[in-house]
Amino acid sequence: MTNTDHTPLTEPVSPREIPDAAIAMLDAEGTVVGWTHAAEKLVGYSAREVVGRSAAHVLPPAEDAPSASEFAERCRAQDGWSGTVAVRHRDGHAIKMTLRISLLWGQDAGTRWLVSVTDIGALSSGASDGAVRESLLTHAPIGIAVYDPQLCCTWISDVMERHHGTPRERWFGRRLRDSLPAVEAEALEVVMRQVLESGTTMVHEYRAWSSTDRRREHAYSASFFCLLDADGTALAVCSMSVDVTGNRRARERLAILSEASTRIGSTLDVMRTGQELADLAVPLLADHALVDLVESVPFGVDPSGPGEASGPPPVLRRAGLSSIDTGVLTLPWVRQEVIRPFPTSLFATALRTGRSYLESVLNTHAGPWVDHDPVRTQKLRDTGIHSLMVVPIRARSCVLGLAVFGRSEEPTPFQEDDLLLAEELVTRAALSLDNALQYARQRTAALMLQRDLLPHHVGGGAAVDVASRYVPADMDHGVGGDWFDVIKLSGARVALVVGDVVGHGINAAAAMGRLRTAVRTLADMELPPHELLTHLDDTVRRLSEEDADAPDQVPAVVGATCLYAVYDPVTRRCTMARAGHPPPAIIDPQGHITFPDMPAGVPLGLGLGLAPFESVELELPDGTVLALYTDGLVESRDDDIDVGLDRLGAALAEPGASLEDLCSQVIETLPTQAPADDVTLLLARTRSLEPAQVASWELPHELAAVRTARQAAARQLSEWGLEHLVTTAELIVSELVTNAIRYGGGPIRLRLIQHQLLTCEVSDSNTSHPRPRHPHTIDENGRGLFLVAQLSRRWGSRSATDGKVVWAEQDLPSKALAA
Repeated sequence: MTNTDHTPLTEPVSPREIPDAAIAMLDAEGTVVGWTHAAEKLVGYSAREVVGRSAAHVLPPAEDAPSASEFAERCRAQDGWSGTVAVRHRDGHAIKMTLRISLLWGQDAGTRWLVSVTDIGALSSGASDGAVRESLLTHAPIGIAVYDPQLCCTWISDVMERHHGTPRERWFGRRLRDSLPAVEAEALEVVMRQVLESGTTMVHEYRAWSSTDRRREHAYSASFFCLLDADGTALAVCSMSVDVTGNRRARERLAILSEASTRIGSTLDVMRTGQELADLAVPLLADHALVDLVESVPFGVDPSGPGEASGPPPVLRRAGLSSIDTGVLTLPWVRQEVIRPFPTSLFATALRTGRSYLESVLNTHAGPWVDHDPVRTQKLRDTGIHSLMVVPIRARSCVLGLAVFGRSEEPTPFQEDDLLLAEELVTRAALSLDNALQYARQRTAALMLQRDLLPHHVGGGAAVDVASRYVPADMDHGVGGDWFDVIKLSGARVALVVGDVVGHGINAAAAMGRLRTAVRTLADMELPPHELLTHLDDTVRRLSEEDADAPDQVPAVVGATCLYAVYDPVTRRCTMARAGHPPPAIIDPQGHITFPDMPAGVPLGLGLGLAPFESVELELPDGTVLALYTDGLVESRDDDIDVGLDRLGAALAEPGASLEDLCSQVIETLPTQAPADDVTLLLARTRSLEPAQVASWELPHELAAVRTARQAAARQLSEWGLEHLVTTAELIVSELVTNAIRYGGGPIRLRLIQHQLLTCEVSDSNTSHPRPRHPHTIDENGRGLFLVAQLSRRWGSRSATDGKVVWAEQDLPSKALAA
């Protein structure tokens, strides 16, 4: 023999290694008393040739090795030996082996030796792997027991005694059912009988309590060998078992973590993610699980980092709970419940420090937090929870909440490795929660952006009644590239706008906001629809060029479409133009629907140098419904656009229906509730002003006309019951008519319109618009428009077909508005 130094038997071993061993049983003098088929296969000697002879016949000692008696004494003193040896094959060649000698105790206080030998060359094709397996086989603590053909124990090692925690005296002459649970013992004895009958080696795993660790069951892998006597008859069955609890728990941990990757984070809802973590933990890790999130997290607001020691703990909201006992869910825990941790509790401490806490043995009868919440503590006692883990949910240096795990039915308390597994699970959940938090934050920002970009209150003034619907394709974020607007213009007129930006989501919404702002700015210039779209196209192209130089900015809005219409309730005429947008639907008071033939124009920002936009003018009877929409309402993947237009027309052909009912009816006709494109619908029912609400006069182009205009305005205001406005209205009329005579040309026209405001309009044939001046103190002129601005609500000018119109508005008293 070589390498006879003793090696401590402390390393774990894989159960797959044991069946490779050749087993021999020796008596106290080193005589072989039992042999296995594996031993015969390994060294070539049959049981007949070896049993009853000295082991030195097969294991010849080396020149420098101690004598057999000396070696036996050393083995007896050290309870065994392990190392490498050279074993002589029957044909004479030597085989390098790992050899292990274990001391067995018998019922009569006698001893025997069990020798296991494994061919190092057969361990692995790789040298390094072979060395590892050699170390495992020679160092691992292996429990050994020998059973007679009646399956009664006759010999046992110290390691087996420690494995099961049963003194050796209680093993001898007894079967496994006397030391193991009935189910485990029965399964093992079935395997042992098969080994005795067939002579083959078999492996089986079982569970038992260890004397060194009474807090939990251990898993063991046992290999069973048939020991043969000299005539080849089954003499006994030998069991060699190793503790594979670590291996099994490692596999269980990997399985749980694998489950976590598929079951946690299936949605971007933080509350749902919290419930998924709780559902995964029970029963794989705990009997009960709670997930509490800082109250701001579900609303997309980042919590602060670990809190100050003196500050109160944050308020929590219960996001997830799970239990092996559904009845427990009615005791201390409710989803969505608001939790206020006591400052001295474990939970508050974990929130403050960001560190996990393990209470292997939970004491529910003492402690400050117990005193502060006796009712909840009593309910906790009723659940029977005896072991607890509190794990903070952390992401980006912030504590998002807590995960609490408890055991009641499982008698084994939580250990450090359970805490490590819980922390790993919570870390994975924290990543999903952080993603969900960022999504919630972006969604909140998107919704705020959408509310800011779309009209808060849609009103058509005296010109139209309006109703609208907006259905984004991106239902999660609730925002898209469609927009609509209703803009009040001078002279009781109103502008109706619907547009569509390519794309969906927050980027499309941001681009839409830029367009909507540009349209409102251009609308204030009182431009005709075709001119407004021309300026809007120039704006989009300029923005696109700027965005090309700054790729990190909001995406350009190239390809957007728009329809812009202006309705005048005095003349009942509607002027409209479109830039690549679907035409409006016009429904007369009898319910007949038409889609006017008007130039389509090109989408905004393409810069193709095509023909400019063109406006069309239509006269709309009082009560006509004008429907402006985006293509998402009438286009679908399955149907032609004509099908969508027919569907829209059928839904709108309800003369007596309210606009809100019509909007709902149209949206219900969508092919699906989740459209492929954003859907926007704006309905406007026209109203016209009564003739008595409008008064106009033709004035000569001479200064004497100023007095005539002032007197006519005063009389009209008195007829309308607006005597208190006469003084300011006379001044406004005087200044506007004076400017028209002094700087304008051709005939002059004065018009007063009483609607929700009082509008004074003065028109002339000069196309030049007035510009306010800033006169010096000694200047005699130049203060007219400054005075108009001070006396009116607002004022401005707009182009007309034969010149311009300068206007000013005044607020009406509430009594006049009610009338």
